[in-house]
Amino acid sequence: MNKLGRGLQSLIPPRQKSAEVEYPKISQPLRDRKESIFNLEISKISPNPHQPRQEMDENSLKELASSIKQHGILQPIIVTKVIRETNRGQDVEYELIAGHRRYAAAKLIGLPSIPALVRDTTEQQKLELALVENLQRSDLNPIERAKAFRKLQDEFGLTHEEIGKKVGRSREGVTNVMRLLNLPDTIQKSLERNKISEGHARAIAGVKNPAAQMALFNEILENNLSVRQLEDKAREVSVQAHKRRLNPDQAIVGLEKKLELFLNRKVRVRTKGQDGKVVIDFKNKEDLEKIVKKIVG
Repeated sequence: MNKLGRGLQSLIPPRQKSAEVEYPKISQPLRDRKESIFNLEISKISPNPHQPRQEMDENSLKELASSIKQHGILQPIIVTKVIRETNRGQDVEYELIAGHRRYAAAKLIGLPSIPALVRDTTEQQKLELALVENLQRSDLNPIERAKAFRKLQDEFGLTHEEIGKKVGRSREGVTNVMRLLNLPDTIQKSLERNKISEGHARAIAGVKNPAAQMALFNEILENNLSVRQLEDKAREVSVQAHKRRLNPDQAIVGLEKKLELFLNRKVRVRTKGQDGKVVIDFKNKEDLEKIVKKIVG
């Protein structure tokens, strides 16, 4: 009887444990325990609306797809469950949180399913997970990174210091990256397309005048300036701008004084290149009406 028992047991394979993995902590950790991996239908998964990466290199994606075809997906994606009410009841779908390239590559080669972890997440955690994963792999270009930081700031009210703690950067590092979003669109697009480096872009961002920024950008393209050469030129531009502030155009100052005498109000003339504006102080609506009447007659 004992032999028979052992024989039957030998025919029944031992129960396999589900694969388990651990994940880095983010704000308000989702779970302390390990999590199981499921094979989910790709058709049931939709992209993450908070995905920081806007563009993927086509050749790199094809290489990943080829690797997946040969070796399979070595690391699961992370998704969150989305339950939709339909006429037939509840329909369960999933939204991608992290693993955008693996998901896109799997779709490219027509895989019907993909290994995934299912997590319950807030909107902020969706962005954090996608951002941290991409940063760890250096997959984001500087502008995508800056936009993700700004989203954490504007939509979730995080300070630069709090963002830095979440992504493993200093407060100054986060601030410097976000300053890139103040650059003209032409320069931002060139940075996204690797026509200039992040070092070039940061040097340009240190100059406040948009016209001067574009002049420096054009000089990079024309003369193939190194970051060090550009930093020297940017420093010269800033010094000259400071000198102009200390020694304003005397003709402009004279016109400013004439306006103040005519209107009997404090007047400031601000110039930017060939353009500028005139600022006239007034106390209330009636005071403004007096100024307008004096100007138009």
